[in-house]
This record gives sequence, C-alpha cells and structure tokens, in this order.
Amino acid sequence: MADASGLAIEVRALTKRFGTVMALDGVDLHVRSATVFGLLGPNGAGKTTLVRILATLLEPTRGRACVLGHDVVTQPLAVRRKIGLAGQFAAVDDELTGRENLEMIARLCRLPAREARRRAGQAIERFGLSDAADRRLSTFSGGMRRRLDLAAGLIGRPPVVLLDEPTVGLDPRSRQALWRIVRELRDEGTTILLTTQYLEEADQLAERIAVIDHGRIVAEGTPSELKTAIGGSVLTVRIHRPSELAVAAEALTQLDGGEAPRLDAAARAVHVSVSNPSVSAEAIRRLDARCVAPAAVELHQPTLDEVFLTLTGRTPEPEAHTSPREHA
Repeated sequence: MADASGLAIEVRALTKRFGTVMALDGVDLHVRSATVFGLLGPNGAGKTTLVRILATLLEPTRGRACVLGHDVVTQPLAVRRKIGLAGQFAAVDDELTGRENLEMIARLCRLPAREARRRAGQAIERFGLSDAADRRLSTFSGGMRRRLDLAAGLIGRPPVVLLDEPTVGLDPRSRQALWRIVRELRDEGTTILLTTQYLEEADQLAERIAVIDHGRIVAEGTPSELKTAIGGSVLTVRIHRPSELAVAAEALTQLDGGEAPRLDAAARAVHVSVSNPSVSAEAIRRLDARCVAPAAVELHQPTLDEVFLTLTGRTPEPEAHTSPREHA
C-alpha cells in the first residue's frame, strides 16, 4: 500500500531541536512502497529521532512527515494503525511468556482472541521461537528477545515497519536470521525503514541508503551509486611490519592528487582513493624508494565503510549504545 505518488514514507524539510541541539536539520526523505530503505549514520546523527517522529512519539519542530499519506502530527492515530516499530531495546514484558506477549500485543491491535492466538502461533513458528514460546521472557537470550520484539511489531501485519538498529549486540547467527525475515517481509510487500550502523547490513538489505550525519542527509542512493560517488577505486597496500605503516602512508601521500592516505593499524594496511588504476606501479616505486616491502598491493572498488568514512570523516561504531542526543 502506498499513497498516489507510490511513496510509503515522505519527509520534507524536517527539523527537530532539543534546546540548543539541532537533532534534525532540514531532512528530506522519500521511501517507496515495498522496499527496504537504509538510514545509515554514526551515533548521535539523528536516526532514532527521525524514527520516533515517524512513529508519532515526537513532534517535529518544523517540516512535515507522512506515512502512507497520513501526517504524523495531524493524523497520529491513522499513522499508528499503519506502522510496526521495533526499537533498539526489546519492548516486551519479562513476566510473561513469549506466547503471552504476542497474544497481548495482538489483542491490543483489536484482534479477536481466537485470531490473536492464531497469529501468535504463526509468528512463533516464523521467528524460530517454538522451543521457548511458553517460557518466561526473562529466560530468553538477547537474540531470542530481539526476534520476539520484531514478531510483536509485526503481529498486526502493518504495511510499514520501522526498525531502529534491530541487530545491535546480536551474534552473527541471530543477525543473519533477522536479515532473512526482513527480506521475506519486503518480498511480501512490506515497506521497511531500517536504521543501522552496520555497513554490511545496509549493503545486504537496502535497495536505497541515505547517510545522515549531524542531523542532515549527506548522501543518498543505491549502495552501488554511493560507492561510485566517492570516485574511482581504492588502492590498499598491506605492510609486513607495523613500524613501517607511517612511512608507507607518507610515501603514498598525493599519489593520485586526491585525499590523504588512511591507515588501518589492525590490518597493517594503508588505503588510498585513486581515479587512475595505473598508479599502482607508481605506489610500488615510491615504497621501494623508502625501502618498504609491501605484503600485498590490491586495487578494488570502494566499500560502504570507505563511503561512510569519506562522507562523515569517522568510522561507524556498531557496538556503542545510543547517545543522549538520540534519547532526547
């Protein structure tokens, strides 16, 4: 389901201020129906603030936001009937079993008792919770709680789902399970707005990605478009001895007239954005002149990590908790 324009979510010049802090600064966003749209940004960038406005939990200072044609300020009840929300922390009751949580949410969605039980059973099976469904939630692992929280957000079968960093802190297996469910939902026609700090997650799931930083959208496009936008290729030089990293970086400065080399101490590597692949030979000559013998020289297309670093000037922090600015 979408409005006449084919958009499930439309945001225009959205601004949100908390005192002197500008959490959102003129955000424009258009999310088409039956797609996964990724909102990528570092801690404090404004991701959660935007989700809370779309969920009618906050009112914007200025601007407008609509979900399926309904204004979040003037038609909040209509918006709430159309959305499902899963935040960064599981919004379920520890004193109830998994099944009781889902049946309670279904009843709150005004489903008859029999239908509530049926949908709860379907969700338990779909989210792989059959073995634990009748245990109290306090005994669930983090991954199981996450899956139950997502199941609760979907029990009313909303056409639009807001997922605010749903896989933070999950182990790789649980994360992959959630990715599979997100893909299934999209294939069934659900529109999903996914905020994340996991670059691989955005790359794997989202048809389009917007990068937000300091409350502003700094880039938007498909993953391929964003990788192309920062220009050319990336030359990676891997070094045997960590003590030679700084020397190698200095040798590769202004290699292709572009940005400064980026050091990755953990990987013993230096990364340089280049527009001309033939500079690889020049890189080897420069390293040889400094008596640095590289372990490997690789030329590849930019990754989302490199796009993120180029656009925001910092690396993502996927394991960090939400900042006070996001909780405001």
